[in-house]
Amino acid sequence: MARQAGEDDPGPQGCVRATDAVIRDTLRSWWGFDTLRPLQHEAIAAAAAGRDSLVVLPTGGGKSLCYQLPPLLDQTTDVVISPLVSLMKDQVDALEAIGYPAAAIHAGLSMEQRRDIYDRLRGGDLRLLFTAPERLFNTGLLDTLGSVGISRINIDEAHCISQWGHDFRPEYRQLAALRERFPQASVHAFTATATPRVREDIAAQLQLRQPETLVGIFDRPNLTYRVVPRTDKAGQTLEILGRHAGEASIVYCISRRETEDLAARLTAAGLLAHPYHAGLEARQRHRTQEAFAKETIDVVVATVAFGMGIDRSNVRLVLHTALPKSLEAYQQETGRAGRDGLAAECVLLYSAADVFSWESLIRRGMDAAELDEEEASALIDSQLAHLHQMRRYAQAARCRHAALSEYFGQAYEQPTCGGCDVCLGETQNLPDSHVTAQKIISCVARVGERFGVRHVSEVLRGAKTAAIQRHGHQQVSTYGLLAELDQRTCENLIHQLLDQDYLSRSGGDRPVITLNARSWQVLRDEREVILLEPRLKKTVRSRSDADDWEGVDRDLFERLRQWRRRIADQRGKPAWTIVDDRALRSIAREKPTSPAALLRCRGIGEKRLADHGAAILDIVVGAS
Repeated sequence: MARQAGEDDPGPQGCVRATDAVIRDTLRSWWGFDTLRPLQHEAIAAAAAGRDSLVVLPTGGGKSLCYQLPPLLDQTTDVVISPLVSLMKDQVDALEAIGYPAAAIHAGLSMEQRRDIYDRLRGGDLRLLFTAPERLFNTGLLDTLGSVGISRINIDEAHCISQWGHDFRPEYRQLAALRERFPQASVHAFTATATPRVREDIAAQLQLRQPETLVGIFDRPNLTYRVVPRTDKAGQTLEILGRHAGEASIVYCISRRETEDLAARLTAAGLLAHPYHAGLEARQRHRTQEAFAKETIDVVVATVAFGMGIDRSNVRLVLHTALPKSLEAYQQETGRAGRDGLAAECVLLYSAADVFSWESLIRRGMDAAELDEEEASALIDSQLAHLHQMRRYAQAARCRHAALSEYFGQAYEQPTCGGCDVCLGETQNLPDSHVTAQKIISCVARVGERFGVRHVSEVLRGAKTAAIQRHGHQQVSTYGLLAELDQRTCENLIHQLLDQDYLSRSGGDRPVITLNARSWQVLRDEREVILLEPRLKKTVRSRSDADDWEGVDRDLFERLRQWRRRIADQRGKPAWTIVDDRALRSIAREKPTSPAALLRCRGIGEKRLADHGAAILDIVVGAS
C-alpha cells in the first residue's frame, strides 16, 4: 500500500534512522537546505538502502533531489533516464552550478564533449549521468555502464512506460531490459502524475522488486482553478494577464503556430511575451528560458515543450488557451504555478472545438508512429479516454480541487475548496438557456443538418454572408433569432450543446452539425438544458482586428513601437507603461504634427506630452 505524505515509517531495516544525519549534512553542505519536503527523506533512504522505489510527487514536490542526493552518500555513479534533452541540460546546469559532478549524453554534443564525458564516467568522476532511452540502447553506452558498474537506475517521467498513462512512449518499454542487464542495481521510478492503474503498470513494466511506493498529496490548495468558455482567445488572454501585470505567467497553446501568433498579439499590446516551442532554434529557446528564469521576462507563450525543469517558483498564472489532452497533463502543467506555496491562478479557456482538434491530432499521430494495427487502436482508445476525462472536468459544475484529487485516487474531504470558480460562485447560467438551446437546435434542422458551427451561428445572428444568400437561409424561420449575440458567443453556445450531446457532429475535415435523439427531446420539452454564460462584459462587444487597424499607418505604428521598446528597455519598465498600443495606433491614424494635435490622440495626456511629445512628433514628421 502506498504511504502518503506525513505517515511515520522508519523504512526497511531502520535505514531512515541510520542515514538521518548523513542525509541532513549532505543536504546542507551541497544545497544549503535544512529540511526536506514530504516523502523526500523516505525516497532518499530507500535508494540508500538499495531498495526499488516508485515515487509519485506532484510538480514542485522535489522529485529530482530524490535521485540527486543518494549517489553523494556512497560516492557511486547513478543513471537518470529522461525523455527530454532540455530537461537533462537544465538539471545538469543547475547541478554544475553547485559543483555537483553530473553530465548528460545526447545528440547535441560534439565528439570532444562526448569523449570527455566517457572519460569521466570510466574514471568514476561522475555521480549522475543523464541520458534518453534511445541513446541508452542504440549506442555502446550500456557496455560502458556495465564495465564501470552502476548502483541505481532512475527513470524520470516514468508514466511514459505505461500505455494507460497520458504520454506513452514506446521506446520506454525497452527499459524493462535494464533489470536483467544490471541485476545488482536498484531501480527507481519517478513521476508527477499517475493514477493507481498507471502506478501498477509502471511497477510491472519495470519489474520493480517489492518497491517502496511513495505517493504525495495531489491537491494544491494555493491554486485557484477556473474554466472559462473561450470566446475571444487573444482578448481573454490579455484580460487574464492583466490580473497579473508584472508577475510570472505561462500561457499554453496546442500548436507551434498558435504560440507565435498569440505572443505577437501580446507583444503588440505592450506585453513582454516570448514564444517557445520545439520548432524554434535551440539558441532562441535557451534565451527565452534563461530570460524567464532570470525574471527579465514574465510571459512565455508556449507549447507543452516549455516548463519541464523550470525552477522559477513564483509563477502566478498558468493559462491554457485550449483544452489539454489529459488531466495528467493538466495537473503537471498547472503544477508549475505557485511552487513557492503562495496563491496562484490556473485558468483554462475551453471550447468543445478543442476536443475535435485533439481527436484528429491523436489519430494522425498514430498513423505516423508505425505501430501495428492492434497496438495503434489500443493507444488511440486510451488517449481518447484521457481526452474525454479532461473534457468532462471542463464541463462539470463541481469543485475543481475535488475532481482532480479524486481522479488521482485521493479523497477530498473539504465540503468546499474556496479556490475554484465553482466554489467561489463565479459560474453563471445563461438566462433562458432552454429556449436558446431550442432556437439553436431548430436552426440546425432548418438548414438541413448540412452545415458547420460557423454557418449555423451566422444564420442565427442574421448575418448577410454570401453562403447564406446562396442557400436562401435568410428565409428560414430561425434567421436572426440570436441577433443580440456576437459570433464567438453564439459559436460557444453551440459547442456547449455539442459537449452535452444535445447535438452531434460528423467526422472529417469539414464536420457538420446534426440532430440526435436528445435534440428532439429538447425540442419537445422532454429535457431541460442549462447553458453557461460566457464571461464577457455585457457592455463591451468584440471588434474585429480589421476594425482596430482601420486607417492606421502600419509603418508609422511600427516605428513608434520600436521607439517605445527602446525607452522601456532604458527604464527597465514594461513597454505598455510608456504608451500603450491603442495610443500608438491613434497616433499612427491621426498623424499629429503639433503638441495640441497630439493631445487629442487617445491615451496622451499632459504628462506623456511633456515626457515624450517631442520624440513622438519627430517620428511622425520623419515618416511623412
